[in-house]
This record gives sequence, C-alpha cells and structure tokens, in this order.
Amino acid sequence: MSNAAIRIAFIGLGNMGGPMAVNLHKAGFAVSAFDLNADALTRVKEQGVTAAASAEAAVQGAQVLISMLPASRHVEALYLGDQGLLSRLAAGALVIECSTIAPASAQKVAAAAQARGLAMIDAPVSGGVAGAAAGTLTFIVGGAAEALERARPVLQAMGKNIFHMGDAGAGQVAKLCNNMALGAIMAVTGEAIALGVAHGLDPKALSQMMAVSTSRSWATEVCNPWPGVLENAPSSRGYSGGFGNDLMLKDLGLAVEAAMGVGAPIPLGEAARNLYALNHQAGRGGLDFSSVVQLLLKPR
Repeated sequence: MSNAAIRIAFIGLGNMGGPMAVNLHKAGFAVSAFDLNADALTRVKEQGVTAAASAEAAVQGAQVLISMLPASRHVEALYLGDQGLLSRLAAGALVIECSTIAPASAQKVAAAAQARGLAMIDAPVSGGVAGAAAGTLTFIVGGAAEALERARPVLQAMGKNIFHMGDAGAGQVAKLCNNMALGAIMAVTGEAIALGVAHGLDPKALSQMMAVSTSRSWATEVCNPWPGVLENAPSSRGYSGGFGNDLMLKDLGLAVEAAMGVGAPIPLGEAARNLYALNHQAGRGGLDFSSVVQLLLKPR
C-alpha cells in the first residue's frame, strides 16, 4: 500500500507534534490534523497538512491515529469514555501515542484500545524540536511487536531510531529514565559552566573543551545552556522554543512517581525535579528547560 493510501489523523501540533505531522505529509501520507490552538493548526496547514475542524473530524476514516499531548490527563480525556476517540475508530485501526505520560495511563488506554479491537503502541520520542523538524527523532516503544511492525513505516517518516522496550507502558518507563538523566545532565552542565565563568573562563571555550572531553553530552553539543555558546540553541534566543521547563518538570515528577511505585531510590532525579520546580517559581516555566542555569547566576 502506498503512503498516499494511508490516512493518518494527528492530534496535538505543538513544538514537537507540528513538525512531525508536516514530515508525515512530506512522506506522502494523507494527514488530517487538529489542535485546540488555532495558530498551531494554521502553521501546519500552510505547509500542506489538512486542517480538521475537530479531533472527531480528523479521525473520520483514519487507519492510523497519532497523538502528541502535554500530559496524562489530556491523553486519557482524548481517548477514553463514550465520546473518546477510541470509540470513533474502525476496528483494526492503529493508535500511536507519542506523548510522554505516566506508564499506568499508557497501559490504561492500551487496554481500552485492545477491548475495542484496536492496536496501540506508546511511542514517546527523544531528539527535541530540532529532531522533530529534521525527521531524526528516536521512538521509544511499548506494545506488541506486531503493532510496532505496522507502525514502523509511519515512525520512519518522522525519525531514524526505533527501540522496542517491551509491553504497553514500557516505552513510557524508558522515556522517563532518559529524561531524568537529561534533566540532571543539563542542570549540572549549567552548574559547571557557571563555575568556570565565575573563575573568569570564557563559556564558549569551556563548552568546546567539555564537548570533546569526558563531560561530553547533548547539553554541551546541541542545547548548551549558556547564551551565545551555540547560535541555534534556545539559550541564544532568550531560551525560547525547545523543550519547556514545565514539561521537564512534569516528566521528572512522573519519574519520581514511577520510582516510588517500585521503591527505587533516585536521589539525583529528585534533586533535579526540585531545581526545575524552583525555575518554574522564578517565572521561567514557559522557557526552554536549559534556562535552569539562570538559577545559578547572580542578579545584575
């Protein structure tokens, strides 16, 4: 079956979802998209994606439904109940849930989908806004292997790496592990650069050294938290765009909940969550999460 014959409904067109929907359109899929934000809907429409009047309209006749939403409550509200989208899909349709949510929520929706004769995978992503735009995302998948194989051509239009982590919810657990590490690494990278600057070092030279040394990370090479070090990083444009502080705070909260559920100690994860909570209280909740470095700077 050609891509053009596959009708995809895409719900959630934010910084990540918007570029993902556009890449599906560029790959030749028939994409009908919806977002409550009219501006987000307009942006993808201008790039050729069909804009639907509602989520219900978007899924009419869809063989595949993809969602990219902020939190568990949004996902459950979208899918579940008599008016949820699961009740509006034809038997045999495939659901790909790309939001980062609680593993229990992913399992709850997957069970409801299975009861209706639908296939579902949870497939949260890594790679940031740049990866979404470039079509180089990593998909971290939970669900049946058969459902993943059906989804693979669709995922490959939006990313280059696909990891099957286990049954329903396993993708979410793995994503929380990834983001917990990322949040801690970003915070300590900013802390290290701030220490160097306090001693008179040039932040760009320090970052360039770190980027090819043992502290090398995504935070030093792609999303450096220090303004002016990397031209295309959110920090160099007032911490706009990118992955929001409050989204990182949400993910770290989910990681803490997941750890409590199995009695796993995560002292650094909890410390990182507290830092992003303080950054939120400082008024930077809507900025890129790399703005956490601002907590370490003396007021001017």
